[in-house]
Amino acid sequence: MLKKFIDVFRSPYRTKYPVEPRSFKDPLAEKTEWTPAKGGGANFCTHRLVEVEPFRYEFRASIGAKIFYALFFLIGTGVFIGFTAGFIIRRQFSFGVDSILPLVIGLVFASVGGIMLYFGTAPIVFDRQTGYFWKGRKDPMKFFDSEPKKWFASLEDIHAFQIISEYCRGDKSSYYSYELNIVLKDGSRINVVDHGNLKRLKEDTAKLSAFLGKPVWEAV
Repeated sequence: MLKKFIDVFRSPYRTKYPVEPRSFKDPLAEKTEWTPAKGGGANFCTHRLVEVEPFRYEFRASIGAKIFYALFFLIGTGVFIGFTAGFIIRRQFSFGVDSILPLVIGLVFASVGGIMLYFGTAPIVFDRQTGYFWKGRKDPMKFFDSEPKKWFASLEDIHAFQIISEYCRGDKSSYYSYELNIVLKDGSRINVVDHGNLKRLKEDTAKLSAFLGKPVWEAV
C-alpha cells in the first residue's frame, strides 16, 4: 500500500507539452516558465474552492483527500499500537527483524499520514480584505514576516493564473495531474494546487479569475 501511495504523488517521468506563450498576447507570458512548478501530483481531486465570505475564497482539502490521508494515519497507528500491545501482553520483546519491522512500518505510515493530514488540509487563501494570498494556518502578518515568498503574495502582485498539465508515471500507474499557479508581475510563479480533476480545476480557476479580475493562461 505504501508503494501505491508513492505512485500517486511521485513523478519520476514528465512529458512537457509544447506551449506557445505568444498566443496569450502578453509579454510576461514569454518570460514565465511553462514547466511544472511543483513535481508530481495526484490522480484525484485533492482540493475544492469554497467561498467563505464575499471577500474571501479558500481551497480546502476534498473529502476524498481527507479520507486518503486519514487512512494512512489510522493504519499506521493501528499497526503500531496493536504490535506494542501484543508485546506488553506477552511480556516479551526482542530486537530482531520480526519485532522491529512491524513497529517501524506502523510508525512510518502514521507519520506520513499525520504529515499529510496537517499540510494537506491547511487552507489556501485568497483574501481581498487583507489583500493577500497565502498557504497555511499561520496568522497572515506573522506568516509574511518570517516565511519564504513561495507561500504568500500580495493580490496586487498577481498578474495571471496559469494552468498546466504534467504526465506522472509511477511503477504501476500513469496519469495526468493539473497544476494551478499564480504568476506574479515579475514573471515568477507560486503553486496553488495540483490534482487530477481538470474540469474542477478550470471551474475553480474561473471563479478566482472573476473574483480578482485576473486572466487565465491555460496550457492543457
